[in-house]
Amino acid sequence: MTDLSAFIAGLPKAELHVHHVGSASPRIVAELAARHEGQTPVPADPDALADYFAFRDFAHFIEVYLSVVDLVRDQTDVWILTHEVARELARQQVRYAELTVTPYSHVRRGIPAPAFCEAIEDARVRAEADFGIALRWCFDIPGEAGLTSAEETLRIALEQRPDGLISFGLGGPEIGVPRPQFKPYFDQARAAGLRSVPHAGETTGPETIWDALRELGAERIGHGTSAVRDPRLLEHLAERRIPLEVCPTSNVRTRAVPTIEEHPLRTMIDAGVLVTINSDDPPMFGTTLNDEYAVAARLLGYGPAEVAGLARDAVSASFLPAPDQARLIREIDDYLATSGK
Repeated sequence: MTDLSAFIAGLPKAELHVHHVGSASPRIVAELAARHEGQTPVPADPDALADYFAFRDFAHFIEVYLSVVDLVRDQTDVWILTHEVARELARQQVRYAELTVTPYSHVRRGIPAPAFCEAIEDARVRAEADFGIALRWCFDIPGEAGLTSAEETLRIALEQRPDGLISFGLGGPEIGVPRPQFKPYFDQARAAGLRSVPHAGETTGPETIWDALRELGAERIGHGTSAVRDPRLLEHLAERRIPLEVCPTSNVRTRAVPTIEEHPLRTMIDAGVLVTINSDDPPMFGTTLNDEYAVAARLLGYGPAEVAGLARDAVSASFLPAPDQARLIREIDDYLATSGK
């Protein structure tokens, strides 16, 4: 009988909802904190980070997250962070990842946009050579910073247009940050060929998801946990095959969902919605993508064949070109055939 944890560990995967800074390992966060000691509340002791990352609520999570963003202060920091994130993902057999990057947060801290984009691109190319992982970028508006950040994020995306950039997103708090106000920026991004992948329905109700679909042209929804409160929305998502990027542990750690047992993953699956499993900000939430697959398998009662199906769904929901999707799905199928019995 297959050991499910071992099977998940070796399973080829794609990850579609993982944040650039939020993926910094405790070792990297501690190193950056030590470099800026006396200028940051972030502890330079990796063992102390677990307590620092104990979030009271979503607002506290954003506060802590931004304090880690503030550790990334120059082009070298950006390169190291990006390369190390790729290393950690590749160790989990992630073959392809769409990394959510928030250039505005770094540019306003003094890193010029061309230097920032040069650093992530150079690290992306090096990571593919070093680790066999393909990274692509989603440039994301930090919603809490308002329309100024939207305008700047769009400008950076369209003027710099790094080779790995494929999509345009919207993150940060949802409460008090209506989605429709960002429509002009998403319209321009989509007209330039970028795909629309906003966060919605994590800490607010289904109406935020409807707004993301109707106003922002969302092709995938980040989180979308509140979709289960609207049967008509679930039906719409299922019929249109609009994927949800589900991050179970994240939803519990930010208090968007009370407990893991109450997570609506099963309801989403039973409604026929295309669901992908993701890690969001893994070190901050004390998780990994492999852990998230294990959580999903437990909640759903899945064995190796069904878990491989989740991996296939992530590839299908990705923005990989069709031939590359087919190649990665074949790799998943071959792995299941040899390791899933």
